[in-house]
Amino acid sequence: MTRKDKVLAAMKVLGIETSCDETGVAVYDTEAGLLGHRVHSQIDLHAAYGGVVPELASRDHIRLLPVLVRQTLEAAGCSLQDVSAIAYTAGPGLAGALLVGASFAESLGVALDVPVLPIHHLEGHLLSPLLSVRPPSFPFVALLVSGGHTQLMSVSAVGDYVLLGETLDDAAGEAFDKTAKLMGLGYPGGPQLAALAETGVPGRFALPRPMLRSGDLDFSFSGLKTAVLNVVSRPDWSDTDTAALAADFQEAVVDVLCAKALGALKLSGLSQLVVAGGVGANRRLRERLDAAVSKVGAEVFYPEPALCTDNGAMIAFAGALRLVAGESGRNDASVRVRPRWPLAELQRPNREQDRLPGG
Repeated sequence: MTRKDKVLAAMKVLGIETSCDETGVAVYDTEAGLLGHRVHSQIDLHAAYGGVVPELASRDHIRLLPVLVRQTLEAAGCSLQDVSAIAYTAGPGLAGALLVGASFAESLGVALDVPVLPIHHLEGHLLSPLLSVRPPSFPFVALLVSGGHTQLMSVSAVGDYVLLGETLDDAAGEAFDKTAKLMGLGYPGGPQLAALAETGVPGRFALPRPMLRSGDLDFSFSGLKTAVLNVVSRPDWSDTDTAALAADFQEAVVDVLCAKALGALKLSGLSQLVVAGGVGANRRLRERLDAAVSKVGAEVFYPEPALCTDNGAMIAFAGALRLVAGESGRNDASVRVRPRWPLAELQRPNREQDRLPGG
């Protein structure tokens, strides 16, 4: 069977995600759906340093990728010989971590003689709600909220993305993490702050809602972080106020995200909102968005909780959608990544092309 025949048949796409501190592997079947996925988090590895150490992240990806690929294939009930194509995260992300996944995927593609597709990390997140039991349909507005990105996109099809607004400084997840550190919470701070916020009562601290009435769809969270610093620096600050401050911080972020998301729906005229990225798992954000979107007669869609953080399933799925839409992939063992890669630069997969520079 030739490489082209393998693509035209029912496809099993192996997905590899190594953009930061999670090693993710998955197998997606274009007929049967997601067959299996494994994710290894490096939280314990980086906890002692209070943040991700790029060199350690890369070394751990090298150590774990072969193991996770074997485990995922076993869980999916298939072998390497059943793989029709390989998709991997080519950016954005940590350069060294991306190179590990790219090198592994490109080498394996040559060995198996199957097409290899470099996938945009944010495209994986953006399309991940389509894997849900209740998926959206095109077109829709996407709110991407993660540790490194906060963006609003208009999505018409795979590869057809228009940027509506983005953060001018800290992303929402980044603001959660930095604020947690200011408050003396452990690593990773964002999830701990969100959990603490659920035990607090908002309303005690008057925190700003940056750019809430800016008249556009951009975001800014650095000022909110500074406001928290001013509170915890007061002489009368007490650790007993931490839960209340966490609740007020979370409400401020959620207020801005909800207002901008509703603004994007109104501006685009669309009635479906997709929320993706790690912060998309935040329970308060989901609760508020569900209520707000329902009031304007629209619908909101989320990935399954296990697929909110970085994972190989979203990469395998994005690769499968691109193959089905006509993208051919490549098979030349060239290893190229883009640590910085604007999502709006992606193109629809309507012809054979290499979407990374230099090909």
